[in-house]
Amino acid sequence: MTTSLNGKVALVTGGSRGIGAATAVRLAREGADVALTYVNGKEAAEDVVRAVEAEGRRAVALRADSADAAEAAEAVDRAAEALGGLDVLVNNVGVGVLGPLEDLSLAEVDRVLAVNVRGVFLASQAAAARMTSGGRIITVGTCMTQRVPGPGGTLYTTSKSALIGLTKALARELGPRGITANIVHPGPVDTDMNPADGPYAAGQAAMTALGRFGTAGEVAGMVAYLVGADYVTGAELSVDGGHAA
Repeated sequence: MTTSLNGKVALVTGGSRGIGAATAVRLAREGADVALTYVNGKEAAEDVVRAVEAEGRRAVALRADSADAAEAAEAVDRAAEALGGLDVLVNNVGVGVLGPLEDLSLAEVDRVLAVNVRGVFLASQAAAARMTSGGRIITVGTCMTQRVPGPGGTLYTTSKSALIGLTKALARELGPRGITANIVHPGPVDTDMNPADGPYAAGQAAMTALGRFGTAGEVAGMVAYLVGADYVTGAELSVDGGHAA
């Protein structure tokens, strides 16, 4: 297994905070130059750029809305042009809309599927066109594709479940070219969107075997492992504290 990413270029979508930000910094620590996308939170994205640069690597923040088909694909090309190529794509961007099935609007359905499915597909398609042997496509899923703990997650779980099929198909299609594709399923993770001390945290932690939230850094560690793993592809790897146990 390769442990150094020196000379490699990675793109982390939705990289301005949470798991995306932690992943960007972790890959930089391993030696990669990193591009990241954001929609809102330009200042947060610039903070991540500075953190990557503090690791001695190049970085660029690109505003791109994955709900826009053109922007989802163009972000890959912009990242490659800015940093001189592309070796790693981390499909981290995603939106979560939870609620009773009967209350979900068509607009919500369209946006969630556009960001979580179409945007990931188009970014992967664009990345595959640029990658050579050794390329990596890693997608962030969710523990809810393995175990749905209660009502309200129909739309979100549908969108993330589609990424499992995409990952396995990418692995088969790109394997002959030496490119791997894998998906990581985080459990409850302490981020600003779902803090470990939030109003629903105790119930989420209780559903895990370890009885606690994970950290963004723990998920980033799994992503970094997959970037270095040569003989792992088409796999689902859980970083969920035993949520699915």
